[in-house]
Amino acid sequence: MSNEPVLKIDGEVNASHALTFSDLEAIDALHQIIDVSQFDPKRQGDAVKLSGLLELVGAKDSAKYIGLHGTLDNFHASIPLTPVRDSAFVIYRVNGKPLDVKAGGPFRFYIPDHAACHTDEIDECANVKFVDHIELTSERGFDNRPDDDEEHAKLHKKEHLS
Repeated sequence: MSNEPVLKIDGEVNASHALTFSDLEAIDALHQIIDVSQFDPKRQGDAVKLSGLLELVGAKDSAKYIGLHGTLDNFHASIPLTPVRDSAFVIYRVNGKPLDVKAGGPFRFYIPDHAACHTDEIDECANVKFVDHIELTSERGFDNRPDDDEEHAKLHKKEHLS
């Protein structure tokens, strides 16, 4: 039995998947991003495009929201799918190895230029660390992101210290 981290993708899909590091590496090169620093110089690693993952699981037309769940820190975000469908990606590898927890692993969901999405539901906190479950839903799902400026500031201060 492998100790590889697993990214579960389910909900409004034709086929739920539990993807390991090896599974993600095997996804067609068309859906791979080698060196995410081309989108954000502060980030490193390789990723799979969200659009490729959606194709793999057969996202249904009823999927309107993407739920991002991180068990490690009990952080959950539910954001509209359409604005991020073609731009977001999941960072899973750095230097040929699975993304370390210190870098936000096992998987890190990232939206380049999240402000361009023009929706209050998609902010910096939609770039979720420690993701192990992606859930597609027809309506907004569980989301425990801070909803006031003070709590939001505390979260980011804590995040920058770690």
